[in-house]
Amino acid sequence: MKFPVVRASNLHRHKLTLPSDLKGDLNIVFIPFYQWHQQVVNTWIPFARQIEKDHAGVYYYELPTIKKINPLAQTFINEGMRAGIPNSTSRERTITLYLDKRSFRRALDLLAEDDIYILLIDRLGNVYWRGEGAYSQEKGASLLQAIDRLAESENQYLAVT
Repeated sequence: MKFPVVRASNLHRHKLTLPSDLKGDLNIVFIPFYQWHQQVVNTWIPFARQIEKDHAGVYYYELPTIKKINPLAQTFINEGMRAGIPNSTSRERTITLYLDKRSFRRALDLLAEDDIYILLIDRLGNVYWRGEGAYSQEKGASLLQAIDRLAESENQYLAVT
């Protein structure tokens, strides 16, 4: 399974091509489909920040996923999110995807939109781990095991700091 190539902009208005423009050798991506999903994403953020501190080469991103709409409506939504997120790092790492959600979900085998998905991917789009829903210790441990396993098996990825 591969993360599809997607063109998008972050909340600093920088154009990106995903997954190749993601900074990490490995990237934790949170995929919410609705505004209320932000509460669920927020359950993961402290854990994701800790992983970044402990593992060089791992970054996390939020990818709000919205159906394809006209550019004016996209600007309205993006500027509303931008106004609500004062933190520069959070703006850089929030990349709104406006696309055919059904095709996107099909490419990643995301069955529904009623919860968030969490993926561990590299810049080539390879998916190494996936989860769904709010953070739990079990899900966090599973994600961390996947990162550690990759770090051990492929020295070019990560160095534990």
